Amino acid sequence: MNYLETERLILRPFAEQDTESLFIILSDVEVNAFLPMFPLKDIEEAKTYLHEKHTAINSGKTLFYYAICLKGNNIPIGYIHVSGGDSYDLGYGLRKEFWHKGICSEACRVVIEKLKHIEIPYITATHDVNNPRSGRVMQAIGMKYRYSYNELWQPKNKWVTFRMYQLNLDGQENRIYKKYWNKYPIHFVETIPNNTPIIQ
Repeated sequence: MNYLETERLILRPFAEQDTESLFIILSDVEVNAFLPMFPLKDIEEAKTYLHEKHTAINSGKTLFYYAICLKGNNIPIGYIHVSGGDSYDLGYGLRKEFWHKGICSEACRVVIEKLKHIEIPYITATHDVNNPRSGRVMQAIGMKYRYSYNELWQPKNKWVTFRMYQLNLDGQENRIYKKYWNKYPIHFVETIPNNTPIIQ
């Protein structure tokens, strides 16, 4: 998965020369609002962050962390990642001037197609209930809402209600990733339009 391409995008690993572009993305307060980290303060923090991402990939903690680039200039305007472990958590972020253009959905779809060929059984994704647009991306790429839960979210140390979505890639449609359901005492199922939540 060293290089993926869509009609508008190139997805590729971040390189050292992308540090400034990554800083622009992750230092923005609005972009950062729903991320599990604080905004980056300077280029040195961006260098450290990118190094940590490469280390996580090498250790298997992260399957990949890719730059989302527009064709034509190959400059990162966002990122997409899938974690290792048993969650296979899908995450994404984008510079705000590129929001609402279907870019995250386009990037996610090509990643999902690639994951189907490397025996990843499913992916999960979560979003803050106060960030419903992220949930609409999850719906747009075929993920199904399963349940919600309350978590004291770190490092920002605030209570957040998350909605957990899942997409099974191996045909086992009734499989549900229940780690968050089991871990957090306050959990429940909401009625989400266009989804059929199932807890087993």
